[in-house]
Amino acid sequence: MKLFNRLIWAALAVALAVGTLQTVLHQLWAVPLILQAERFEDQKAAPAQAHTHDAGHDHAQAQEQQAHEHAHDENGWAPADGAERTFWTWVANVLHGFGLALLALVALTAWVWRRGSGPTSSVRATPVWSLALGVAAAGFLSLHLWPALGLHAEIPGMDAADLGARQRWWLLAVTSAAAACACVAFARGRWRWAAAAALLALPFAVGAPQLQADPLAGFGPEAQAVLRPLGQQFVAVTHGIAASLWVSMGVACAGAFTRWLGPLVAPAGSAPRAEGVAHGA
Repeated sequence: MKLFNRLIWAALAVALAVGTLQTVLHQLWAVPLILQAERFEDQKAAPAQAHTHDAGHDHAQAQEQQAHEHAHDENGWAPADGAERTFWTWVANVLHGFGLALLALVALTAWVWRRGSGPTSSVRATPVWSLALGVAAAGFLSLHLWPALGLHAEIPGMDAADLGARQRWWLLAVTSAAAACACVAFARGRWRWAAAAALLALPFAVGAPQLQADPLAGFGPEAQAVLRPLGQQFVAVTHGIAASLWVSMGVACAGAFTRWLGPLVAPAGSAPRAEGVAHGA
């Protein structure tokens, strides 16, 4: 139980530090691009309706649906621009960071428990700081880079393929990349490299869902001339923010593990083990 309590508090400390840094970077890098793109959203043309023998009925249904969605959007709550929006962005970043910190710290603890870490453990031990950055690199690969290779970030107003299909492919890419990293980290034998390569290739063998038409087709030429380079900048910015997230996550997790979790964790087979772990807490 003591190990579990420290894990929660360590993850919260990491989340507060990393979430605050991410909020600052979002405000500096991502938010200006998003606000620029949002200025063109009202210029987007409605998609053309398919003509059938009952086109009048279909058009009436489409108008009713659009009116319902518009009313729903107006009635839905959204944070006001400025301090309120920044505050809720910070809350979301801290909650996101808390979940990621739990994953990173559990992976770090599992490695140290299985193989040891630090100067007092086995000869094959890995320094905690190097190990933490390795875990962060695996997180960046699994949760950002690999799915982003098939589904890049989108600015407001940009069309995309079916949401359900994108979600399913994203889950496949994340699961495959995470399984490949786990295979390399915890399996033994040379076969693990071939297995990891096959897992990494799986989502691209299936293929990410892509929109066949131009994702900015609903905008006029002037808006497209602004939005197209803006979208490219946004993709680059999301890569930079994700990289900063995982670098800061690795550094913060290494410090938190060394300070709070390391004293309670011993390599498997060594003595004495952590009190909480030894008693099955």
